[in-house]
Amino acid sequence: MPKVTAEQIIDIAEDMIRRHGYHAFSFREIAAKVGIKSSSVHYHFPTKVDLAIAVAKRYSDRFFNTLDAIDQTTQSPDQIIAAYTDVFRSALVNDRKLCLCGMLGAEKAVLPESVLPQIQAFFIRNLVWLSHVAVTHGCSYSEDEIHKRASCLLATLEGALIVSQTLEDDESFEHITTLAQADFLSLFVE
Repeated sequence: MPKVTAEQIIDIAEDMIRRHGYHAFSFREIAAKVGIKSSSVHYHFPTKVDLAIAVAKRYSDRFFNTLDAIDQTTQSPDQIIAAYTDVFRSALVNDRKLCLCGMLGAEKAVLPESVLPQIQAFFIRNLVWLSHVAVTHGCSYSEDEIHKRASCLLATLEGALIVSQTLEDDESFEHITTLAQADFLSLFVE
């Protein structure tokens, strides 16, 4: 049997959370999928909270590494926002899943408190990144207006994933996000 790593456990937990939410998985289920005993999962992650934090951290790191690559390879605000939207589109089209932090954020009321800071940090970093895009590309609107538009774009992308998944209609994602992108990009029109 191949050696079980923490990464394999995180992979399975991420898949389960993105499909069904935090409370829809257990160490027993993860162990069964890996082909090990649940005590082996506990060896790597003593509690479900520890595992959820590790999953959210890895997901966020991967997400923001993608945004860093967008920063380094993309020039215009139009291209940057299109590439940003593509990160969310990939969750829908390639993965058939929701954004991990969007799923966990929707479960805030029942999520263990110690998981929440990782989820909040994901959303805050998105807003900071979008605001940075606006400022570095010459947007002259107020910080408050930029923040409002960034919040609207992020919320719309997360919501578009939910609507498109629920309706099993990828085209609705395109219609919804096209309007949201246009709204954000209007910051650059003088």
